[in-house]
Order: sequence, then structure tokens, then C-alpha cells
Amino acid sequence: MTSAEDVSRMFDTEYQKLENLFDTADSKTDMTIHEIIETYYQVMNVSSMATVLKQQADSEPKEILEKIQTTEKLISERFDSSIHPRIMEKLSVSIQELTQNLQSGNPGEKSKEQTELDAKLFDELRENMSTKEFVEQYDDGLSND
Repeated sequence: MTSAEDVSRMFDTEYQKLENLFDTADSKTDMTIHEIIETYYQVMNVSSMATVLKQQADSEPKEILEKIQTTEKLISERFDSSIHPRIMEKLSVSIQELTQNLQSGNPGEKSKEQTELDAKLFDELRENMSTKEFVEQYDDGLSND
């Protein structure tokens, strides 16, 4: 069995990763898809850890329960209220712009360069749509809480 000190240390490490990702998200106006996914993964990871630790509340020291409350507050105030909506907006705008760019192309003969550019735009659009679907699943979880 893992000691309470080990659990606390592990939770602190994951909390610190989460806080660093939030700082990055707050300082950047345009997060990459990788950064977005990494941030959501860490939010879900830390939230899951907090849920499990709360279920074991009787066997966990008071300090861990206080850390869980601090973590939940951080996620709610910084991520759910600020970062998450900004990411949703960024993805929606990006998808709309990529779609418009692809639709505005000349439907006739296309050069090899234009075909390659369109293929890159389609890949980027697909990646953005997939990421938005992932982000919307998180959003649905917020709505169900």
C-alpha cells in the first residue's frame, strides 16, 4: 500500500504540472493542438486523482483533502471559467476560417502546389475538428455536473 506521503507527493507533482500548463495557456494567445490536448489530459488526470482520493477520505490526511479542494478551485476558476472557453472559441474560429479558405478555392483545374496546399488545409481542418470534438466531450462533462 502506498503511504499517504507518497500519495501527497504524487498529487503535488501532478498539480504542479497542471499549474504550469495553465500558466502556458494564459501566456499564449494561440495554443497548438498538442498543447490543448496535453492540458485537457492533465485536467482530467488530476480531476480523476482527486475523485479517487476523496472517495478514500477517511484514510487520507487532512492536508491531502485541502490540496484536493485547492485543486478543484484552480480547475474551476482558471480552467473551466477562462482557459476552456477560450480554447473552444479558438477552435471554432479556426475551423470556420479553414472551411472558408477551402470553399473559396477555384473549383476548376488546380496546380500541384494548390492541391498540396489544399491537402494540408484539409489535414489541419480534420485535426481541429477532432480536437474540438474532444474538447466538447469535456464541456459535456461540465454540463452534467
